[in-house]
Amino acid sequence: MWVLLAFTSAFFLGFYDVAKKKSLNGNAVLSVLFCNTLFCALIFSPFIIFSAINPQAVEGSIFNASLSSTYGDILGISPLKAHLLVVLKAFIVLSSWIMGYYALKHLPITIAGPVNATRPVLVLTGAVLLFGEKLNLLQWSGVALSLFSLFLLSLSGKKEGIDFRSNKWVYVLFGAVVMGAVSGLYDKFIMKQLPPLFVQSWFNVYQVPIMGTVLLLMLRYTTGKLQWRWWIPLISVFVSLADFAYFYALSYDDALIAVISMIRRGSVIVSFTAGALLLHEKNLKAKALDLALILLGLVLLCLGSIM
Repeated sequence: MWVLLAFTSAFFLGFYDVAKKKSLNGNAVLSVLFCNTLFCALIFSPFIIFSAINPQAVEGSIFNASLSSTYGDILGISPLKAHLLVVLKAFIVLSSWIMGYYALKHLPITIAGPVNATRPVLVLTGAVLLFGEKLNLLQWSGVALSLFSLFLLSLSGKKEGIDFRSNKWVYVLFGAVVMGAVSGLYDKFIMKQLPPLFVQSWFNVYQVPIMGTVLLLMLRYTTGKLQWRWWIPLISVFVSLADFAYFYALSYDDALIAVISMIRRGSVIVSFTAGALLLHEKNLKAKALDLALILLGLVLLCLGSIM
């Protein structure tokens, strides 16, 4: 079941990237991101309110957005500690999002998507270091192929004037990928202690004041321009659906974070297709080959993780 949920998450993640790219065109990054956090909080607030009013009705279900006394007693975790864990997740996710949004605004989605798709390589490395997982031959082959595909992607980028060694937005993108990998590893830790919807609902709520503070502090450095378009709320809708499936998948005891992370990166197929059909980006044949190698590397990683 968790594998199907991971594929569902990947599907919506692809549309999430497309909505971001369309929303960021001509708009200030921080303004769009603040709207995203606000809409996400509004989406999940009803779950928090209903779980608080009638906890017995949702206890033990996937719609439980509260830390019920029974759940807390079983895992030995206090409400204060639970919320602090979620606040930390909010900071980690926002740091990745801020860098990722800036990078996506200034880079073609057909480059940003494939680079972001290599995140499982970092997640797998972290899983080895933190959770004691070991790499087999297939996994090492997948890592090597993914790294080689990044090199080829850098050559494709040069044809569009994007030098991976000197372009600051490429470095910002890699920063987003690293923090995204940290978030994935942290999710593996936190989801063993808390209900999935509790984490998703409250970290979206906590992101609003955090992002609001960032926006206020950065007003002198940004115009704050925001031209409304319906792609902006669609960002929140798609990421909420993707994360709901993702957190629910992680709640399964036999779920493998490395495999889930790899499957979710399949979202690049959706975003790459949109870059070709909707955004009319350039040099697609070369990028398609690079993308195919990245996906093959992810397949090898996935096979190595389940065999």
